[in-house]
Amino acid sequence: MTAMDAYDAVIVGGGHNSLVAAAYLARAGRSVLVLERLGRTGGAAVSTRPFAGVDARLSRYSYLVSLLPQKIVQDLGLRFAVRKRTVSSYTPTVRGGRATGLLVDSGNTARTREAFARLTGSDREFDAWQRFYGMTHRLAERVFPSLTEPLPTRAALRERIADDGAWQALFEQPLGIAVEETFEDDLVRGVVLTDALIGTFAGARDETLAQNRCFLYHVIGGGTGDWDVPVGGMGALTDALADAARTAGAEIVTGHEATGIVTDGVRAEVTYRGPDGDGTVAARHVLVGAAPHTLAGLLGEEPSEPKPSGAQLKVNMLLRRLPRLRDRDTDPRAAFFGTFHIAEGYEQLATAYEQAAAGALPSAPPSEIYCHSLTDPTILGPELVEQGYHTLTLFGLHTPAELFQRDNDAVRDDLLKSTLAQLDAVLDEPIADCLATDAEGRPCIEAKSPLDLERELGLPGGNIFHRELAFPYATEATGRWGVETAHPNVLLCGAGAVRGGGVSGIPGHNAAMAVLGE
Repeated sequence: MTAMDAYDAVIVGGGHNSLVAAAYLARAGRSVLVLERLGRTGGAAVSTRPFAGVDARLSRYSYLVSLLPQKIVQDLGLRFAVRKRTVSSYTPTVRGGRATGLLVDSGNTARTREAFARLTGSDREFDAWQRFYGMTHRLAERVFPSLTEPLPTRAALRERIADDGAWQALFEQPLGIAVEETFEDDLVRGVVLTDALIGTFAGARDETLAQNRCFLYHVIGGGTGDWDVPVGGMGALTDALADAARTAGAEIVTGHEATGIVTDGVRAEVTYRGPDGDGTVAARHVLVGAAPHTLAGLLGEEPSEPKPSGAQLKVNMLLRRLPRLRDRDTDPRAAFFGTFHIAEGYEQLATAYEQAAAGALPSAPPSEIYCHSLTDPTILGPELVEQGYHTLTLFGLHTPAELFQRDNDAVRDDLLKSTLAQLDAVLDEPIADCLATDAEGRPCIEAKSPLDLERELGLPGGNIFHRELAFPYATEATGRWGVETAHPNVLLCGAGAVRGGGVSGIPGHNAAMAVLGE
């Protein structure tokens, strides 16, 4: 770059959505510059070796893929693959004084039916489960293809779904009503509700329907709702996207932080700070992968919404072996293959939410775990694979950023300790006994609070969705693609766009389509 270079598009931020936009625009012949603050691209969709001297490449922040359309993979010619998890979830519990659990095997209906019957004593909950997720599957088939099309109206989306019961349950009334009317068992209710609470601080009957919007995006991915394992880790996707963008002609510069945007609606200038000092570039369009709250600061405007707040704890671990379970009827490999739910019964989730809303850490922090290396061992060095090492990714719920303001390090440590205690309660040995150690003899475990994500990734309040999720239809405040702002040539291409959130590339695609559509 030289002083006042001009581009068709300058993209602020080098996360996966920004790279999708860069690749589409560059392939269409537009000149594109991507400015990334960090020394690498990918944002939260990266793989790193967090433990000194250990050949384990973990998906450090985001970790599973569901919402990435195959259309984007094919359009951009990405060399990227995912693998299915045949086990959907395992939830340990105690019934009649005996350690047991609910194993949902998406590849074996008979096995799942038996698991429900063993837990609840009848087929009622299994039959309800089949009906409920049959409904969400049909909805996914109809809604997911619309995410890379211009925003439908609310009426048009309802007509497309063509299921008044599904519309009422997911779009009109708090999700908790449908969960409570459909299921009787507290554990089963909790397993269903967890998909509504990932990174979302809300109760089952929250009138804002924040939990509904989160749930919707967790059950429509790929038209199936499946959450798949990225082969090679999340960084494999980022690397493929960066390669596609560069091959198409996009210029990507890291270590350059955008510091301001000035626009008259037709032409814009972006100021930045880099290793060699400050600079300015001109552009016809500016696409912003950062949060709307951050964009307001770049424009010198007052944010139109309160600063967002995240509500999660992310923990990465490397184990010498998988731990034994107190439930002796379940193989740990099966239990950790899918999503392993901890302290996520329906009432447990409600209690945790109430405690956090009152300003206290949950006494029994809910969380869920999965083991990437069971499905995809390529993220581990050959010697670690041979020795039986495995990764564990833990995602904690109901831990809003405000709880960490007093003393982030101390609160994070306290929360990690109590979260691992809940895990230990369902294991036959402490998880600490299974942890690997790094080259300096330290346990291979790291934890990230919302404030850590804000500091490391620039996510306001550590909110992984950049703002509250929105239903995937047009409102008076949205434009044709859901990426528009008050400035005609400044667009959102990150998770803060309508239909943003998750590792999807959809906002990047839609922002590029908005530019090319002009």
